[in-house]
Amino acid sequence: MKPSEEIDKLIAALNDWRGSMLANIRKIILDAESGIIEEWKWMGSPCWSKGGLICLANAHKDKVKVTFPEGASLSDPDKLFNNGLDGNKWRAIDLYKGDTINERSLKNLIRSAIAHNVAKKSTK
Repeated sequence: MKPSEEIDKLIAALNDWRGSMLANIRKIILDAESGIIEEWKWMGSPCWSKGGLICLANAHKDKVKVTFPEGASLSDPDKLFNNGLDGNKWRAIDLYKGDTINERSLKNLIRSAIAHNVAKKSTK
């Protein structure tokens, strides 16, 4: 199966609020900038990349987690990151039932991650 089909299948299998939350996150990510690639990694994680890994998302028992592997290097003026703040690299956004997503802020974070990936590649 293609990664996009795997993600479709995962969303369909989540027949509660987590499925619609993950579908909404996916749409925001893909709408943030053209050329974002969907991937399926680590035995079942939807991932998005452009110039390198941007973020991944997983549905847990009580939340949907969006993790940015380079999150500590990204500007987060709207304070979307609410998990992993003590680490020196990864940052995450934990979303619970009833939470809403600030679409503009998430798109800006996605664009910042892409810019970081591009800048990182140009220094190598």
